[in-house]
Amino acid sequence: MARYSVFSLLGNALSGNRKWERVWRSPEPKPAYDVIIIGGGGHGLATAYYLARNHGITNVAVLEKGWLGGGNVGRNTTIVRSNYMLPANAHFYEHSMKLWEGLSRDLNYNVMFSQRGVLNLAHSPSQMDAYARRGNAMRLHGIDAELLDRDQVARYAPGIDMSPTTRFPIAGGLLQPRAGTARHDAVAWGFAYGADRQGVDLIENCEVTGFIREGSAIVGVETTRGTIRAGKVGVAVAGNSSVVLQKAGLNNIPIESHVLQAFVSEALKPLIDGVVTFGAGHLYISQSDKGSLVFGGDIDGYNSYAQRGNLPIVKHVAAAAVTLFPNLARLRLLRSWGGIMDMSMDGSPIICKGPVDGLYINAGWCYGGFKATPASGWCFASTIANDAPHELNAAFTLERFCQGRVIDERGAGPRPELH
Repeated sequence: MARYSVFSLLGNALSGNRKWERVWRSPEPKPAYDVIIIGGGGHGLATAYYLARNHGITNVAVLEKGWLGGGNVGRNTTIVRSNYMLPANAHFYEHSMKLWEGLSRDLNYNVMFSQRGVLNLAHSPSQMDAYARRGNAMRLHGIDAELLDRDQVARYAPGIDMSPTTRFPIAGGLLQPRAGTARHDAVAWGFAYGADRQGVDLIENCEVTGFIREGSAIVGVETTRGTIRAGKVGVAVAGNSSVVLQKAGLNNIPIESHVLQAFVSEALKPLIDGVVTFGAGHLYISQSDKGSLVFGGDIDGYNSYAQRGNLPIVKHVAAAAVTLFPNLARLRLLRSWGGIMDMSMDGSPIICKGPVDGLYINAGWCYGGFKATPASGWCFASTIANDAPHELNAAFTLERFCQGRVIDERGAGPRPELH
């Protein structure tokens, strides 16, 4: 596969764009691999890429039941940030941020990463105190953070209703300038392109229907395209972790699955430069390169695997958007979609060896999956290659739920729907 460059762009333009090569191959599955990754989304593809690039393990297959990037990696609001307070989360997501900053060059594929900033709004003095504490914690971890007063918020996001009579008056906010957005489809395609160039087999329309055991170890999978054996099997299937792991005999993974809806409006002239989150409720909103507003809010409150949500959440999120930006009241929605969230009991992810030999688990991303994509792949690949966790995911074990070492960023307790 040729590298993308200005010369390849010019050459293909002069030939009428009829000679572009496929971005990745479409191989038939081999009988056996060193590693199988179940799940052709961002985390699975990133894991395969880093297995090959960082650890020299290229006899790898990524198995995807549908098409690459057809799951959660394309069903989010594209936000990238590392504004976490607890050490385990802060160091992990900051590593992800650093990978994002060089990802397009690393992959030789433009993932459209835009460091436009993420602003969390505060609506009371106590919320400002909490943001000051979070900002100080971030800076102690080496992460950028700026506490803004009302005037600074007004200058950063001119369209926000800053009047004292608005329903939720704004007291200030916490800004992470290096945060921003990336094009979610391009992220999936970029990692697929990178993994394919390293020799990884990307096999679409290949659903895993069961696991092969020999003694106490898992040594392969049964699929709709036949039996495939492997020394190690990693599961990175976003919101369907419980479904797939149940096929491996694991029926008590501490995860609940919920729908998270996202929305896109008709296109506008430039209105919102950065990403703005509404601290009085749950809303996050930004503007795409095409002018559409991209926004979302809370998960639907019931467990579900359906990639669609209910109307009360639509009304709730739209009301929050209009409260924050009254000039959006007549805006028309173009479309919405739902992703399935693996909501863990403490709101933090699970990246670890499984309780069965040969099995490795990447799950429980709650709201954090998309921004974690590079670091998730980096750490999961290291865990699989070395049979031991990377220092950045050493805390993200299954055992922490038994041992009381939870990583509860929000202090919400063992309530998955509150994280």
